Amino acid sequence: MRGTGRTPDTLLGLAHEGLREAAATTSPSRRYALAHLAALRAAAAVLSCRAHSRERSRPTSAWVLLARVAPELSEWAQFFAAGAEKRAVAEAGIAGAVTPREADDLLRDAQSFLQVIETTLLARAG
Repeated sequence: MRGTGRTPDTLLGLAHEGLREAAATTSPSRRYALAHLAALRAAAAVLSCRAHSRERSRPTSAWVLLARVAPELSEWAQFFAAGAEKRAVAEAGIAGAVTPREADDLLRDAQSFLQVIETTLLARAG
């Protein structure tokens, strides 16, 4: 994450932008995919602060790495990891991959997750 040049603030900004875009779209698949991606960007903000290069020496899921470097977020990491495959299907545009209810629920969950991330990062900074 450190090599991307993206700061935690930039990543959080992208997460907020993604949630706004997700809330504005009428396509359940797109809303689901955008909300999941926003959550991933929020996780990346934590990883950019806490992950060390030795922890990133081999490819691994951001969700697995998040649970490792921020154990207090492990339940969130498991939750979003479980939805990664569905996000891929939704991004592929497969009709009926996601119901409107699933998309709305994930959007709310991603919004809550982003609030938790911001609180977590503020607590560490202060």
